[in-house]
Amino acid sequence: MRKNFGAKPYLYPMPVFIIAAYDENGKPNAMNAAWGGMSEDTEISLCLSAHHKTVKDIIASGAFTVSMADAAHVVESDYVGIVSGNDEPEKMAKSGFHTTKSEFVNAPLIDELPMAVECTFKSYDAANCRMVGEIVNVCADEKILDAEGKIDVTKLDPITYDPVTHEYRRLGEVVGKAFKDGLKLR
Repeated sequence: MRKNFGAKPYLYPMPVFIIAAYDENGKPNAMNAAWGGMSEDTEISLCLSAHHKTVKDIIASGAFTVSMADAAHVVESDYVGIVSGNDEPEKMAKSGFHTTKSEFVNAPLIDELPMAVECTFKSYDAANCRMVGEIVNVCADEKILDAEGKIDVTKLDPITYDPVTHEYRRLGEVVGKAFKDGLKLR
């Protein structure tokens, strides 16, 4: 038997994205968001309310980065999600995150988070809170690469958000091979 919960934002896994942009004075700002994903091969869509300072910064600057929050930086990642840049002008300094300007877009990379997607701003619809960015580059610190130079998710150690319990969780073990295991049923 199944239990019905009604219309809820319960999807698993939900990513923990740390979205960063520069404000009108070139000061970095970041926020935590879990509602987002790929919408085209080189396009990312995020559900972000218009009241966020980061949203205003992205629209004004025309660019942003999306870093994958990791287990080593849960506290810092949660902090940028619960404190608004509208209320705390020293949000980034207090978070403990440091930034470096992206080589590809006018947006900050968060030094402590080893993987980021660098995007140009494409569109924002305030009515449905949908922000779209064009992916220009993906960068990763060499410390999370495998012997073949690919991103190793185990080394990245990304976290996910559980919307039911409001907990952050690590991704689990490998249980199969995509585009291969299903071939057994052909």
